[in-house]
Order: sequence, then structure tokens, then C-alpha cells
Amino acid sequence: MYGLSTRRHALTLLTQGRSLNSVSKQTGISRSAIREWQVRFEPLPRMLGQAAPCPRCLPVPGVPADTASYSYLLGLYLGDGCISSHRSGGYYLRIACADAWPGLIDLCKNAITAVRPEDSAYALQREGCVMVTSYGRHWPCLFPQHGPGKKHERRIALEEWQQAVVDAHPWEFVRGLIHSDGCRITNWTTRLVGGETKRYEYPRYFFTNTSVDILRLFTDTLDALGVHWRPSRQSRAAQSVSVAKRASVALMDAHVGPKH
Repeated sequence: MYGLSTRRHALTLLTQGRSLNSVSKQTGISRSAIREWQVRFEPLPRMLGQAAPCPRCLPVPGVPADTASYSYLLGLYLGDGCISSHRSGGYYLRIACADAWPGLIDLCKNAITAVRPEDSAYALQREGCVMVTSYGRHWPCLFPQHGPGKKHERRIALEEWQQAVVDAHPWEFVRGLIHSDGCRITNWTTRLVGGETKRYEYPRYFFTNTSVDILRLFTDTLDALGVHWRPSRQSRAAQSVSVAKRASVALMDAHVGPKH
């Protein structure tokens, strides 16, 4: 008795974090009907916009059409992303973005929809941050680094096809990592010049992560780009990489820039 658009609308509301009760009250559809669609309705992926095939699930596996956006999203995922399963059989991709960077939130949503145009991306407000979220059947296919436990407690390595994408779009990958777990700051120091103390300011980039593997992916990409970096001593468990040489900072400014 309910059309496809009605079912799709109700199930989409659920994927956005709404409760079964609230969706039932808003749509006028019984909870039992919505629950049956959740669990038993076979065309669920199509109703949620999942009809397009996953490029990794084709007979000859391929890559996302927008490889530049994928490279950027891969950096965001490795830095501040996670994938969790849903009882419907699909998966949630979540990227944590600080409230202080509204531009980053938009960039993240745009990257998700560029990689999977069939999947919507929406922002869920949390304390101090926004979780940019997308539901889909194939996020683990696109991010095979997904697995049980925390990233820094297991091996993280790119598959050959992912490395080829990063090699083709290295700056997008670096940009995603910096936008997730990095920053651009301005340091200052003083020097005595002609008996007068003068203050000098200079910009630098930092990337901090607890995963040795993710740090290595970052520094290997910097090496390929000719960006000079050095480890920054830390007393905490997380380790940082610093980019401070003027020519390297200029390269980073031209291709990455500060978050906004």
C-alpha cells in the first residue's frame, strides 16, 4: 500500500539517526511496517540510493570515478574516520570534524558524495564536533583498512589500487591527513640584532597520529613530493611530524593551506 518513495523516505530518516517512534509519528506509518522494511524488505539498498555498483565489486575491480576526491577522503578516514555496521547489512562511514572548521565539514560532505554520488552525507552534531555520516553497503570495499579495534593497534597498509590513487593525487591525500589530524600554526622566536631584541614569526605544519603505519604513509608521501619533514619529540603516546623549512612550508601552503 505504500509506494517506493514513501518507503525510501522513512528508511532514510532512520539512517539519519531518528528513532522508530519519531519516524512513525512524522510519516503516519506504523512502527511494525517500518520495522519490516528495515529487516526484510529486499530492495533496501536501492531505496537508500545504493543501486549503482561498487567499483570494487565489479568482475574486474576498478576505482572510484573521482579519484582525487577519493584520495582526499582516504586521508580524512585514516585520520579521523571509522566504519561501523548496521543491522540492515549496510555500514556507516563517519568522519569527525571539529566545530571550529565549518569549511572542513562541507569539504568532507562533498568528498563523500563525489566518491559515492548515490549515498547522501549528513552532519550529526556531537559535543565539540560534527560527525559527517554516510550510510552505504560498500564503504568497507572502498576502505579495506576497516577492521576490529583501533587503527593504531593493528596494521594499516594501502592496497595496490589505493596506492596508485595516492600516487596520482598525492597532495589530496596529504591535504586529507592534515585536515583530519594536522594543523598549520605560526611559531615565533626572538633574536638579538644590533643589540635589539626582535621577534620573528614563521609558519609550520604538524601532523599527529598514534599509528606508526599512518605516520609512515604521510611521510612517504611527503618524501615523494619533495617536502622536508622531521619528527617532533612528544611526551605523549601520539607522535608528530613537523614541516618547518621555508620552501616546504610554501609547497604545503600552495596545495594544502590552513583549515577553515
